[in-house]
Amino acid sequence: MKLKLLLIALISLLTGSCKNEVAPSTNQIILSNLKFVPDPVTVPVGTTITWTNNEAPVHTVTSDAILFDSGDLLQNKSFSFKFTTTGTVPYHCNYHGGMTGTIIVQ
Repeated sequence: MKLKLLLIALISLLTGSCKNEVAPSTNQIILSNLKFVPDPVTVPVGTTITWTNNEAPVHTVTSDAILFDSGDLLQNKSFSFKFTTTGTVPYHCNYHGGMTGTIIVQ
């Protein structure tokens, strides 16, 4: 009887670990030299992107379609957003007109 319970537990453990689940990933984008680095970024649905301001000027991370807005990001501060639908998402810094980026969600 103990052997049968042990086999059932072992089979449950093995089949439970064979699921094809993929954890959403987290990607990092750095704000440096008045740029978003890297850019563009392509990610699967469910990915969380974290932007970190590595320089003294205040920046924002603001989607063109108003999906997200970080507010003011001071130096060494971060902002994260989880992408739950597919599409191309352009974004920019409200303070620096040439500072733009694109997230491609597949």
